[in-house]
Amino acid sequence: MEKLIELLEGIKSGVDFRNEKKLVEDGLLDSFDIVEIIAAIDDEFDVEIPVMEVQPEAFNDVESLYALIERLSEE
Repeated sequence: MEKLIELLEGIKSGVDFRNEKKLVEDGLLDSFDIVEIIAAIDDEFDVEIPVMEVQPEAFNDVESLYALIERLSEE
């Protein structure tokens, strides 16, 4: 999960990814950030996130996003 947090901090500095639970709901991440995160995850983790998986709740906190990456990497 540390690798994911570092990746997120590189995309959007100044956000407390370790503790924030409403990244999308509170407007800390916008659609451009999410597109950049999806591309970075594909590069870093070799996991392609399908469009149907791009839901706000999957990006609201690091734990949800990490769980999505793990689930998709097992498929």
